[in-house]
Amino acid sequence: MRDLFKAEWLRYRLWVLLYATAHLLALAFFMRLVDMGQQPIHVFRIIGACYVLTGILLGLHQYGTWRRPNQWLNLLHRPLAPRRIAAALIGAGLAAIACAVVLPVLIALAWQARGTGHVVDLRHLIVPAAAGLVGCAGYFAGAYGVLADRRYSSCALVFLFWLFVAQASGPLLLAVQGLACVWLLALLLVAFRPDLGAAPRSLPAIVLTAVPVQIAAYLLLNLLGFMGELAWIMQGTHPVNMATPPHGGFVETERMTGRERMLVGLHDASSGQAPIWREQVSLSDVHEIERQLPDVTPWQEMSNTAPTAFDDADTRIRWTFSHDRMRFEGMRLTDGRRAGELGVGAGNAAFPAIATPAGILPGIGKGDVALIAGQTLYQYVASVGRIVPRLVVGKGERLLGTQPVGGSLVILSDRALYVFDGRHLLDAPVPPAARQRVAIPGLSGDQTRAEMVELVDGYLVSFTFSRRPFDMLGAPPYQTVLWVDDQGDVVPVATRALDPDFPEFYRYRSWWFSPVLYTLRDRATGLFATPSPYREYATPPVPASMRWLAAVLSLFAASIGAWVAWRRSLSLGSRLAWTATCALVGLPAVASLALIVPRAERAVRPLATPATV
Repeated sequence: MRDLFKAEWLRYRLWVLLYATAHLLALAFFMRLVDMGQQPIHVFRIIGACYVLTGILLGLHQYGTWRRPNQWLNLLHRPLAPRRIAAALIGAGLAAIACAVVLPVLIALAWQARGTGHVVDLRHLIVPAAAGLVGCAGYFAGAYGVLADRRYSSCALVFLFWLFVAQASGPLLLAVQGLACVWLLALLLVAFRPDLGAAPRSLPAIVLTAVPVQIAAYLLLNLLGFMGELAWIMQGTHPVNMATPPHGGFVETERMTGRERMLVGLHDASSGQAPIWREQVSLSDVHEIERQLPDVTPWQEMSNTAPTAFDDADTRIRWTFSHDRMRFEGMRLTDGRRAGELGVGAGNAAFPAIATPAGILPGIGKGDVALIAGQTLYQYVASVGRIVPRLVVGKGERLLGTQPVGGSLVILSDRALYVFDGRHLLDAPVPPAARQRVAIPGLSGDQTRAEMVELVDGYLVSFTFSRRPFDMLGAPPYQTVLWVDDQGDVVPVATRALDPDFPEFYRYRSWWFSPVLYTLRDRATGLFATPSPYREYATPPVPASMRWLAAVLSLFAASIGAWVAWRRSLSLGSRLAWTATCALVGLPAVASLALIVPRAERAVRPLATPATV
């Protein structure tokens, strides 16, 4: 076994060293241009895709050379068990991944920690492990694609797809990557057998193979639906790209300006002040309150959900937030050396949450920066080099954005909208209390827009909830207009239901042909993910019509599955089990049955014996 591992390593030694050298030079080049540790998620995904591709190519080449009939017989006819031979080959492949992918990342990380003033946190130490795991996942998928039956060997790609859509972050993402690698390794060991391409026989091997095949069939059906949607768009009748969208729908509402949306929301208002409000909306400025944070930043996330650095132009210092220290750490832009750390107040206290720059506040001095951290809004005072708290929203809420409105400052959190007096914002000894608080009449994940108009006796606020009208997640789209007076009393003015513009058949297209796999996909995507208000939806129950459609398809899949199972070389119990699986999972299970279990061989009729004379 050791000799086989050594021979396999020597076969790829030169290519591994060349790849590792090129990889290290590429990392050094990009580290001279940017801070690689503070890049957003799409940069990490591109780099991860390169590592996955590296693993796939290595697996395809290594096992592709062994898969030839004479080579495979020569490999297995050794005084070693097939498991030990597989361990030697896999060990050599993993060693190549470690040297070509993991080692250069470790060297680059050590150089950044010791040779530069960039921030290196615990979250950066998991990057080499993540790089190695995605490389191993690609390697296992490539090897399985060569050794398994070609009718379903591409199902291993669903695990690579899972890695790129998983919502977990930080150390918990390693758990997702580890699970994918373990499953792919099990698939590879199932396929590593003398009779290549043979169907799995034991129950665990069948389950290990059938689940990814069914998910792959499910994703393929979704892809076909997406292609049908492209054809719909090309016809010009898709609601999103119609020149004149359907009246009263969410597409028409999304294309409106803030003023038009506010006026439409007031159209059916029954209040006696409604005519006056419409006139004031037509004459006044309509302020759109937008979110400045794309999502909640989890502690020790691997990439950056939001920017974490800002520059002090006067001192030429770049302040970058450190997840380990929960403070900003400075780096001089002139020589790249460290320049101390910056916390809250005179004592440099740690921030209670991840801090991110959020633009400017009304009336702040030149060079000052507003910072958002959890429920508190801070101000970096450049003249004294100190961070002071300015505003605090309700306990347990997350501050998402700020917007100056006249002489006031409007704060948007994940639960409410606050109005603060902007005149005493910067000179108050303690954070002032809000003048008005308007609870958001819905969940934060459904909210898409918020507009505000300043009146003589208060504010008109419009909320639109139409985040996902094209699929089954989220509340049915609607718009609500509220009036908040100077005393802080909130009065509902009007609520307008919006047409989702898409039929139910289209909105539930990912659910009705396999509710089980839809649930599995949803749970797998959110496995170990940090809860976020952006993913909180008021999803209504599935309509009865869609449930009936799913039931009819389940019966159809069970009928087709039973017909296919009876044409396979299976025992009666296996046929019943496959039929029940087809009824539970739907058409993807029928596809897995047809692909995994081979057809029964037809009995050869004996030739008729010629009559003797």
